[in-house]
Amino acid sequence: MLSNLLNVFKISDLRNKLLFVVAMVTVYRIGVAIRVPGVDPFAIEQLRASADQQGALGFLNLFSGGAFESFSIFALGIMPYITASIIMQVLGVVIPKLEQLQQEGAVGQRKITQYTRYVTIGLATLQATGLTFIFGTGNGQAFFGSGNVPSVVLLPDGLWPRAYLIIPTLVAGTAVLMWLGEMISQRGIGNGMSMIIFASVVASLPGGFWGILQLNKTFWFVAMIILTLAIIVAVVFVELGQRRIPVQFAKRVVGRRMMGGQNTYIPLKVNQAGIIPIIFASSILLLPVILSNVLGSGEGWRGDVASLVDEYIVNPSNVVYITLFALMIVAFAYFYNSIAFDPVRQADQLRRQGGFIPGIRPGPQTEKYLGKAVNRITLPGAVFIAIIAILPYILLLAADVSTFGFAGTSVLISVGVALELMRQIDSQLTLRNYEGFLS
Repeated sequence: MLSNLLNVFKISDLRNKLLFVVAMVTVYRIGVAIRVPGVDPFAIEQLRASADQQGALGFLNLFSGGAFESFSIFALGIMPYITASIIMQVLGVVIPKLEQLQQEGAVGQRKITQYTRYVTIGLATLQATGLTFIFGTGNGQAFFGSGNVPSVVLLPDGLWPRAYLIIPTLVAGTAVLMWLGEMISQRGIGNGMSMIIFASVVASLPGGFWGILQLNKTFWFVAMIILTLAIIVAVVFVELGQRRIPVQFAKRVVGRRMMGGQNTYIPLKVNQAGIIPIIFASSILLLPVILSNVLGSGEGWRGDVASLVDEYIVNPSNVVYITLFALMIVAFAYFYNSIAFDPVRQADQLRRQGGFIPGIRPGPQTEKYLGKAVNRITLPGAVFIAIIAILPYILLLAADVSTFGFAGTSVLISVGVALELMRQIDSQLTLRNYEGFLS
């Protein structure tokens, strides 16, 4: 392993790419420490204490790498870009123009990337305005549930005119993060957005373990370490798992040459959706919170609705929340896979290329076979990520601790991104006749 690691630094091109990634991540972590101008530092301490809890604030703080709890210039994190990418992918199914761009290769992908940037800036503007109004006026308690968030007033001297400075600053921070991610993808190694998320979630893990240890929960501290190691092993096993659909290509004569005839396969990952179902489920669970905030928390049925939401929807210590979260993860895994993998398009592409699945007739039978295979392999992958997401909740519920946050999701993201980075480094080493890490 040590010799393989030294081989990475022997190749100047690969070494420069890795150093560039480290430099960009360093810039990102420095930006996390730069606070938005004009906010009350004492209120930031209250916000930091609230963000250590599980729930909506913990979810926002996880994907911002701790920037949200200090209300730094990167407080929105890369989530607006992720949301915009998911929106564009979903719209590609229902809008023929976008679907056509997806099939045009690099040229179409550049246009889609440009549209995604515009959507990202729009979403970042909406989120920055909403967060500034919520925490600038002390409405965080009403918006995120009274059980988790105190009345944090970041702008004690009034919302305006400081909001004119804070909102553009938060939007500019998201734009800079988007630029950093694209630079990593172009000049570094690995996917830039994934590397930023990786840096965010890894930065939050030590603080989570330290929070448990500070509460003198030594037994549960050891239990969380064992659970985290078990999750790492399970994630590696599942992430590398594939269902390989065999494909044969018919031989054909082109000029004087015999073309085709080779055997290959269609790799179907057990967990094709990654962490996207978790993001979807967490976002949807925030909708009842928004609804209860609109209705208010007065007397009568409005107060009952607000109490119901506070008790069951935004309370990670409740069994109802855990159950809903798990079921929604499974449902969104099926939804995302139905968008990401189209059996009709895949079967049509095979037919055009002269390929076929042994024992399966081209056309509708191939479509039916691929659809059945995807549905069958989605279930274990969806159940797996649901278990990974709720296991820390269950353990922390038993330990009566609420400061660790999204441990399962953090490990799932970290291991997935690390494996993809290792694959790309392996391919670079193998290309230059070096032995890789995974070989």
